[in-house]
Amino acid sequence: MKEFGATILRVLLGVIYVMHAYLSLVVFTPAGVASLMGKTMGLPAPLLMAWLLILVHALGGVMLILGLWTRWAAAANALLMLGALVKVHLHQGFFMKAVIADAAAGRADVAGYEYVLVLLGATVAQVFLGSGAWALTRFR
Repeated sequence: MKEFGATILRVLLGVIYVMHAYLSLVVFTPAGVASLMGKTMGLPAPLLMAWLLILVHALGGVMLILGLWTRWAAAANALLMLGALVKVHLHQGFFMKAVIADAAAGRADVAGYEYVLVLLGATVAQVFLGSGAWALTRFR
């Protein structure tokens, strides 16, 4: 049954990352995400970083859902979540609050880091667990 625990985690994480890519691409738009990354995080080349976030979340999410190079997909997404935790959410306090994100203005109001921390922990766990059952590629 342990194999199915890893599978459930893998598929749920994949869906979350694909939906986050959708949010960044369609709702906030790459330009809006770039504005947020430049103003809120002070990242260099924010438009490039926005597209990197969208691609890693989208492709990595699909790879997680399919069980294709699961550890690599999880590791790439874990790095992004670590960056989000440190650069955006850590100073906001632990508990989630109402989130108001205005990507066009490059502003995201206080959110808290509990969700990002759980997502980071689950994604790192997936790196260690591997693909689980029903994966396209399985390494033991």
